[in-house]
Amino acid sequence: MDTAEIESTLGDEERRLAALADLAILDTAPEADFDELAALAADILDMPQAALSLVDKDRQWFKARVALPFEQTHRDIAFCNHTVALREPLIVRDATADPRFSANPLVTAQDGIRFYAGAPLFHSNGQCVGSLCVLDSRPRDDFGEDKLRILEGLARLASRLMATRGERRKGEIAAKVVEATSEAVVAADRDGQIVLVNRAAEDLFGHSSQQALGKSIELLMPDRFRNGHQKKIDNAAAGGPTRLLNTLLELPIKTSDGRELPTELSLAPWGDTGSDGGFAAIFRDITRRKLLEADRQETRNFLDAILENLPAMLFVKEARTGRYVVVNKRAAEIMGYAEEDILGRTDSELFGPVGKDYEKRDAEAILSERPFVYESEHTRADGETFNIRTTRVPMDGPDHPRQFVIGIAEDMTDFRRSEAANYWLARYDGLTGLLNRGSLSSLLSDYVSEGKPFAILSIDLDRFKTVNEQFGHPAGDAALKVVGDRLEELVGRECVVSRAGSDEFVILLRGPRLNDRATTLAYNVVERMAEPIDTRGKVAHIGASVGIALYPEDGETTEKLRENVDLALYRAKKDGRGKVCLFDSQMDAAVRDRRMLEGDLRAAVANGDIKLAYQPVVASSTTDVTSFEALARWKHPTRGHVSPEVFISLAEDCGLIEELGSLLLDQACSDAVKWPEHLCVAVNLSPLQFRSGKLIQTIQSALTRSGLAPERLQLEVTERLVIEDTDETVAQLKELRAQGIHILIDDFGVGHSSLSYFQVLPFDKVKIDKSFIHEIETSRSANAIVEAVIGIGRQLSMGIVAEGVETEKQRKLLTRLGCSHLQGYYFSAAMPPAEVPAFIADMQAPPVRLASTVA
Repeated sequence: MDTAEIESTLGDEERRLAALADLAILDTAPEADFDELAALAADILDMPQAALSLVDKDRQWFKARVALPFEQTHRDIAFCNHTVALREPLIVRDATADPRFSANPLVTAQDGIRFYAGAPLFHSNGQCVGSLCVLDSRPRDDFGEDKLRILEGLARLASRLMATRGERRKGEIAAKVVEATSEAVVAADRDGQIVLVNRAAEDLFGHSSQQALGKSIELLMPDRFRNGHQKKIDNAAAGGPTRLLNTLLELPIKTSDGRELPTELSLAPWGDTGSDGGFAAIFRDITRRKLLEADRQETRNFLDAILENLPAMLFVKEARTGRYVVVNKRAAEIMGYAEEDILGRTDSELFGPVGKDYEKRDAEAILSERPFVYESEHTRADGETFNIRTTRVPMDGPDHPRQFVIGIAEDMTDFRRSEAANYWLARYDGLTGLLNRGSLSSLLSDYVSEGKPFAILSIDLDRFKTVNEQFGHPAGDAALKVVGDRLEELVGRECVVSRAGSDEFVILLRGPRLNDRATTLAYNVVERMAEPIDTRGKVAHIGASVGIALYPEDGETTEKLRENVDLALYRAKKDGRGKVCLFDSQMDAAVRDRRMLEGDLRAAVANGDIKLAYQPVVASSTTDVTSFEALARWKHPTRGHVSPEVFISLAEDCGLIEELGSLLLDQACSDAVKWPEHLCVAVNLSPLQFRSGKLIQTIQSALTRSGLAPERLQLEVTERLVIEDTDETVAQLKELRAQGIHILIDDFGVGHSSLSYFQVLPFDKVKIDKSFIHEIETSRSANAIVEAVIGIGRQLSMGIVAEGVETEKQRKLLTRLGCSHLQGYYFSAAMPPAEVPAFIADMQAPPVRLASTVA
């Protein structure tokens, strides 16, 4: 399951993350309950490692871990991310054999994860927030249903532990909030007896908690309201239906000295509806607000008719204090507070840190000689976001100039959304989300203006009209979406993809080697588009033809370039469906020849026309055959024998090397298993095979299918591989060597040779390039280099193979220098597989084993 599939499986990710946040457990200190649970999982299930993993937005974090050296990882490499996505247990018995995880750095690292089993952890609302997992650095086949049930049971226990922890934390927070809040809180049981009074309530009512606890709630009510409200309060305390709960109402209260104070009251039930139930009342002294309302009533009556009908937000603040003195209905809606909650308060009191910015704008408006206009994003109290544009002006008051700041704010949200939507629609295709034709034209003009080379690929879908006719336009639209997604997957970040017409797509490609890269990309497009498409339950088979043109060779204007790429596309479609055509008016014969050769190579690989020939390697001391090197050969139907240097390089450039390498490896192992058991086969590997992430699995599969013992396989790698990606390469070479496979460095000395390779890299044998052997008789430097390499090999108990031995004199000289193995035309040219047994019979005496060399 790739990342895109995982994200789609997760569903409502926002709710899942909200559930995780609700637990308030991320980045908390270790807790014994969870640590013991993780240790118990590892102990019971006989695993060296265990963890309680929580999957955050971009990471996984371990609340508890056993024998894991890190406390968090990126989410995209987390095994537990897959468990969360599945919402069910996940077992990976050998991660290196699982394509989802074989290239995962947690797997490829030294002592990396090989076995994983995880059971999901759930929030009480059903959201999956993580997993309880056990791990091992070796494959495990002994994890059966019984152990899985144990792991699931422990995961359920962990989920309950998290829920209990969360409820306990909420209770502690609630108690602290009640005591610290500036509002009066009084709680009563279902009989109306006071059971809790906070400090603010003591100050408001004048009764200490000792005086109030156990008394009837009527203690706090004026006499004239007691009879009328007692039944309602009793009903609320008993959990019955009432309009009092969860609403705000104004109610006079009676203080200990007999005074009545206006308050704002909110009632909420607590506990259950049984004997333990009751209600909590929150009182806010609104005396000051009532005074403000009375003072401004005359002004309010005058302005209400105007203010309340304005479609814009209007407010007036005291310049000195920043407190709101007038707001209209629209202002309250945008701010998310009731009007009475705004009046008399400052922006800092209402909006916290954001309010400081609003107050800064007020100060700037007071100093300005003209209206001060500012547009910003505002978050309402309920979390909804608005775009507002506010015009502020200072206003003189009765006491002094610029006593007030008056502001008029327009809600720009719909306008900005419409503006953004129009901008998107103007640039992108509404169906596929790709750049539309207009944006493509603009971008193409920009590219031409810059004058830098680029390639344009015009793609036309084959048989698309048939999809619309057979399955309907909804299915056709679904197919176009899939096509757009596939193209974006193919090109990555280095290209631009556009939908230029109904079933026409265009790719713009920049960078080096445009000819080769554009052609390779075009063939990849044709191959990908040939795959079936599921459209609303119907399987559609379409395809693609591709035309290619290059700037500036094929046109120095956008018009000419489009004309020529369309001509190339026309030629491609004329040649038949699924074809690629590169506009060739300015191309030389070599480029066209390479394109043709690539097509022939693809066919040759598909048809199995690439064959192996075998050249023997002999022990210098006995001339007994110890191994054969497998050499790829291609006899082209019209060109004859094509040099391996040509077609191997071409396979690397066009993405065929992994497929070709796998086929040749299978062929070599199948041939070698028929030889005497003491003979090895050497297979050359391309550096690109190491980067695929599948090489080790490919080699293991070839050995398994053929039955060849690992110690009979030798893998030859070049210095180019040594220079590039050393850390990753060494890890793979060591893993292969640990399986008994022998590693040889080929053509040593022709590249950036370094003696440090002998110390760092796990080689069993070094092959001296034939260029040194050819000059060994005439060049003192070549002779010295060969002698030095042989000497180092002898000291390190490492075999040395001399390639290109063609004369008796070379053989004798190399033997005298102590070279352990020889290879070249002096002994035999490469031969087809059928001739190997006869050659062995002619050359091979009973094998002589040398302790210091690898056969």
